[in-house]
Amino acid sequence: MKTRANEDGLKKVLNTGDVLVVAFGAMIGWGWVVSSGGWIQSAGTIGTMIAFLIGGIMIYFVGLVYAELTTAMPESGGAKVFSQRAFGPVGAFICTWAVILSYIGVVCFEACSLPTIIQYIFPNFLKGYLYTVCGFDIYLSWLMVAIFFSMLITWINIKGVKAAAVLQKILTITIAGVGIILIVMSALKGDPSNLYGQMFVGRNMKSVIGSIMSIAMVAPFFLFGFDVIPQAAEEINVPLKKLGKLLVFSIALAVAFYGLVVLAVGYAMNTFEVADSVARSGLVTADAMKKIFNSEVMAKVLILGGMCGIVTSWNSFMLGGSRALMAMADSCMIPYVFSKTHPKYKTPHLSLMLIGALSIISVFFGREMLIWISNSASFACCLTYFIVSMAFVKLRKTEPNLKRPYKVKNYKFIGFMAISMSGIMCVMYLFPGTGCTLSNQEFAIAGGWTLLGAIFAMVCKRRYKDRFGK
Repeated sequence: MKTRANEDGLKKVLNTGDVLVVAFGAMIGWGWVVSSGGWIQSAGTIGTMIAFLIGGIMIYFVGLVYAELTTAMPESGGAKVFSQRAFGPVGAFICTWAVILSYIGVVCFEACSLPTIIQYIFPNFLKGYLYTVCGFDIYLSWLMVAIFFSMLITWINIKGVKAAAVLQKILTITIAGVGIILIVMSALKGDPSNLYGQMFVGRNMKSVIGSIMSIAMVAPFFLFGFDVIPQAAEEINVPLKKLGKLLVFSIALAVAFYGLVVLAVGYAMNTFEVADSVARSGLVTADAMKKIFNSEVMAKVLILGGMCGIVTSWNSFMLGGSRALMAMADSCMIPYVFSKTHPKYKTPHLSLMLIGALSIISVFFGREMLIWISNSASFACCLTYFIVSMAFVKLRKTEPNLKRPYKVKNYKFIGFMAISMSGIMCVMYLFPGTGCTLSNQEFAIAGGWTLLGAIFAMVCKRRYKDRFGK
């Protein structure tokens, strides 16, 4: 099927390597540098690896759902296309509006994270104090860096998805290289005795399992991002069956990366060193690299690798968010102008400029506001996965003869697991006492986004009439 946006000229320019690095890069952000110490303290080294395996299995089922649906309906918009075919315009609007919040939330968070990390590398970086928001000091130098990189990433994406993919490839290779150096050198210079006392956390089997599950329920949140590939399906020049395999493989690759990094840290640093690093800077992975090489420079090299992770996530989610906006505009669910593509670069430049502008505005509110946005975005992503998984099951029943180049076996079991897992994650955000419950501010953001969506839907329904959702 050819969309109006596609008629304006989206180019099929993404090859196999591009697809893999875009998906993998979206899942590997800054978390592997700053969160590994906390994970080890909560569940132990081996416990965290098991937790990520469990979390990876959860996302694996959702990934299988996306793999089948993407190859069956290779159109820009991903979740919007799937949900509209199964549930019509209303279901598609809810699903796509949710995924746009999740993408924009990540873009805004990364825009704030990058200058914060530069601060770790260059302690005297902060100059020109301006004001404080929720205890976070805003400096002129901090703002200028955030704004510059927001404009740069937006410009790269406007120039074309291929240009964005080239950047993604360079940065992802850098991340992988830094990670491999840490893993290999930890294996060579680390000490097995460092694992003693921090393999698992808990006094008995019940508490050990509890500690593992506490990380397992958080692990999927670090694996979000593979679904940016369906958003750009019309720009991918890869056989559809192979595309489905690549999507699932990217999830396995990300799980392996997180697990091996955690093992490398636990093998290089003992319990006391991990605790000291968490208390001081929180950059436990960087401190592990520093210890292995006995070099402050190598710690900064690893932090630079983490910075690359920020940019890859940022880049991927800007790609996905702009294509989701374009898909909604193409169906007249939001103003139609956002479906237009650039006359030269053939990219949804207005959608990209909107997301870029929102990321620039967001950095003026400081880090605390962006934490609220990012948690609300994670809930929105879980909701999207739940709706898409429901669409997967429904379409198997209502359209059994739909051509599916990548066809999942035992669809009832796969669908049940995907629906259950994503549904559980949604519930964890909504109900108190789960450890992931949204705060009042985060509920307000999610509620405000829902209200804005309802207004858009009513206005566009009145303006475009029968064209709404077509």
